[in-house]
Parts: sequence; C-alpha cells; structure tokens
Amino acid sequence: QVQLVESGGGTVQTGESLKLTCAASGSPTSIFAMGWFRQAPGKQREYVASVTLGAGADYAESVKGRFTISRDNAENTIYLQMNTLKPEDTAIYYCKGSFASIWSSGYWGQGAQVTVSS
Repeated sequence: QVQLVESGGGTVQTGESLKLTCAASGSPTSIFAMGWFRQAPGKQREYVASVTLGAGADYAESVKGRFTISRDNAENTIYLQMNTLKPEDTAIYYCKGSFASIWSSGYWGQGAQVTVSS
C-alpha cells in the first residue's frame, strides 16, 4: 500500500518562504507522477504543481515564478519550495502520487497546513 506523508507546513508572514516535503513509501517502483494540490477554506481543491518522470515540471499560473517543485526519484520524494508567499496561498496542501497521469486516480497524503498572514 502506497502512503504519502507531507511535512514542512506552518505559519509565515507575507513575502516569506516555506518548503514542503512529501515522502512516499510502499511503492515497488518510482511513482510516475507526483504533485501538489491545495484547498483553501470554502473552496474546491486546486492544482498547484507536478513533476513527471521523463518530463519537466508543470505549474498553475497562480504560482509560476514563486514556487518550485523538485523530486528525488530514488526516494520517491518531492519538494515544493514556496517563495514570496501571499495570504491567498493559505490552504491545506495535499501531495498526490499516481502511476499514470497526475489527473488520474492515485494516492493522497493527509495534508499540510500553510498559513500566510498579512
């Protein structure tokens, strides 16, 4: 059973940085697509970024130029470096892993709270 565990959330002020980590365990192979989604209070879950084996990283327009996703294939671990944070980035950030597309069914982490105060 594949399990994903996020870490690194917290509370920061506008303009500061945070780095999230998602570590996967229980997979016999490298997970093809891994990424981040987020859900703010009262809103639907939205896509943030993903990285796929053999392909580059992809980002939502709202985070381009501020967030950077990276992965350690050997460890099935991904990172999300978040710079120049804004109050609208406040959300629970969920890690997802899929053996197909990031948009296919997959595995989810429990979520990490990120709060950006103004």
